[in-house]
Amino acid sequence: MIGLAMVASACTEILDAGHSRPHELLPVDERNPVILYQDDWSGDWLGEYAVLFANSGGPPLAGIVVNASKIWTNLNINASGWNDLVAAARSSGLKGIPDVTASAGAPLVRPADGLIDSTAPNHSAGAQLIVDVSRGLSTPERPVVVVAATSLTDIADAYLVDPTVIDRVVVVAALGSFAAPNGIMGGPNGDMDPWSDWIVTQRFRYVQVSSYYDQTGDVTSAQLPSLPQNALGTRIANKRPNIISVNTASDQVALLAVALSTFAVAVQRASPDVAAGFDSTQGPPLAPAVSGPSWLVTQIDAPVAAARLWQMLEDPHTFGL
Repeated sequence: MIGLAMVASACTEILDAGHSRPHELLPVDERNPVILYQDDWSGDWLGEYAVLFANSGGPPLAGIVVNASKIWTNLNINASGWNDLVAAARSSGLKGIPDVTASAGAPLVRPADGLIDSTAPNHSAGAQLIVDVSRGLSTPERPVVVVAATSLTDIADAYLVDPTVIDRVVVVAALGSFAAPNGIMGGPNGDMDPWSDWIVTQRFRYVQVSSYYDQTGDVTSAQLPSLPQNALGTRIANKRPNIISVNTASDQVALLAVALSTFAVAVQRASPDVAAGFDSTQGPPLAPAVSGPSWLVTQIDAPVAAARLWQMLEDPHTFGL
């Protein structure tokens, strides 16, 4: 992983450029350092957006944690794909790109007494990275953001390893759906580790992005000749046929909600509704609550995503030129 001092310096420069408080609908924005937490590398543009934003006025990239999930089951394959992204980004001149942390950890198991703090931790590599990075970079005004696009296992595990991590981290997840008035912590991603959902929503400040878009329009076949002539451009061109056309696969929505101030259009404050008890198929509903510890993104401005992507790709300054 890149040194925390380097990321801290980048964060300081961004803070100096603006006010300390978030300036839009969410409690975090493009000035917060980000840890990516994902399984697959091939079906969405999350990683590409992240490395570009880190070099174009967006969130500094403080860590990349890769796990295996019930859909993307091979940790070695998942980590290899992310390592290839890191190599392509660095080769193309992008700075501040951390190493990949491969993290093995099974879904957490609800203890017999049903108490969160009785849960046996995995002590996963990803959980430890979240704890360590947040200790080094988080400030009261700028907590570290964990952008999650997989199960919430390593985030819940980080709490079990060090309960004070909740003071230093905000979780922003591409997860679930919205059925007014509640947010649903089901698929995508919310059905992978329901007990971790239960832990995260009751312990962390939590943002759920439950609005998605057709990501196949981010890079079209007609645009391929306009890609930068470097390793990242080649990777994007080669990856494009693998991009999943199902809207709910656009995992980058979690990062975009943080990095682009106009991306999240409608946001509802919420609180986990645990009255009905634990559901082994999904996390607790997110019920409207004026001062709740959660934020539910229910509407987005999808076109701003591709517009910003191409602005970064076509700007030679992004690549240090």
